[in-house]
Amino acid sequence: MHLQFTPEELAFQTEVRTWIAANMPKEVAEESRRSRSSHVSRERLIQWQRILAAKGWLTPNWPKEHGGPGWNSTQKFIFEMEMARADSPYLSSFSLKMVAPVLMKYGSDWQKQRFLPAIARAEELWCQGYSEPGSGSDLASLRTRAVRDGDDYIVNGQKIWTTNAHWADWIFCLVRTSTEGKPQEGISFLLIDMKSPGIKIDPIYLVDGTRTPMRHEVNQVFFDNVRVPAKNRVGEENKGWTYAKYLLEFERGGQAHGPRLRKSLRHLDDLAELWVKDGKPLSTDPAWREKMAALRIEIDAVEMNELAFYSSLKGGDSPGLQASVVKMRGTEVGQKITEMAVEAVGNYAQPFSELRNYDSNVVPVGPGYSDDAAPRYFNQRKTTIFGGSSEVQRNVLAKAMIGL
Repeated sequence: MHLQFTPEELAFQTEVRTWIAANMPKEVAEESRRSRSSHVSRERLIQWQRILAAKGWLTPNWPKEHGGPGWNSTQKFIFEMEMARADSPYLSSFSLKMVAPVLMKYGSDWQKQRFLPAIARAEELWCQGYSEPGSGSDLASLRTRAVRDGDDYIVNGQKIWTTNAHWADWIFCLVRTSTEGKPQEGISFLLIDMKSPGIKIDPIYLVDGTRTPMRHEVNQVFFDNVRVPAKNRVGEENKGWTYAKYLLEFERGGQAHGPRLRKSLRHLDDLAELWVKDGKPLSTDPAWREKMAALRIEIDAVEMNELAFYSSLKGGDSPGLQASVVKMRGTEVGQKITEMAVEAVGNYAQPFSELRNYDSNVVPVGPGYSDDAAPRYFNQRKTTIFGGSSEVQRNVLAKAMIGL
């Protein structure tokens, strides 16, 4: 698929590209470029999000009545494409693309007024409290309890794999408020201030080697008699499963995979030009060229599905099953790129630098090359699990197709 933009869309693309080049701080782009997952520190994220907010471009997927720019689906795709091209870090999807749509559809007037403007101004960041030990893909088995006590809930339990909990201001949480009936029928959706007494956060260090304090990604979050005002419950008690499923549609289709995949593919092309096999650049090897051609076709298909996803949002609809397709294929193709990088550099992709013994004047090193091949490969392993594993997505699609 070759995307042909109209003259108006090309003008918009030029406007976005020019503005990002003039306004994104160099330190933000550099930190994102060196990150193994395009995530940056809280300081850099807030810095960049506030610049975007001042321009009115922080919330491209929001409807105009809530402060969005009113872009059509193609403009949203172009914006994501130019952000990836400029090495922009991922923005706070938990805030902008997950909890915000839930609040817009199911939140009370107070919740909308309290939280949406703060998110749009990049004043508060959110994290997600879904998974628990033993309750990941089988999320309905979650055991974190919330017991009503007057005007509050008292929350006890544990969440795990909680990305950026160590510097989030708020967490949207699924909690069990009833043990009657089916497991899905006793879950509620709470908004919890991360500064509440009784919350403890422990880091989880991943095998990609990111172990610097405050630079890790995921955490465990413990709740010990945490008081949460009942007004922070979204919608009805015990109806949280409905809101959670709605949110997951946005999580699964919330990131524009295509533009990021194109960027990673360019790095892979550069690597193949530098790496030598049998005295020639790897890019001249017929087997390698065949694999790269197949990869480009898969990225084309991902982009086509993403445009369909954005179109479904254009009229205010929920993304539905299209979100499962986007999430499943986007993450799987992303993993293929990191697998091919490891294949390209071979032994030099060993994750432990003391075992490599290479000459840096001969072997390409640095972000995107041998030093990062294994860490990026390891980091990408999680992408086909979070937000619903690829196996879960295939089940969702299969059930819809056969009418179960």
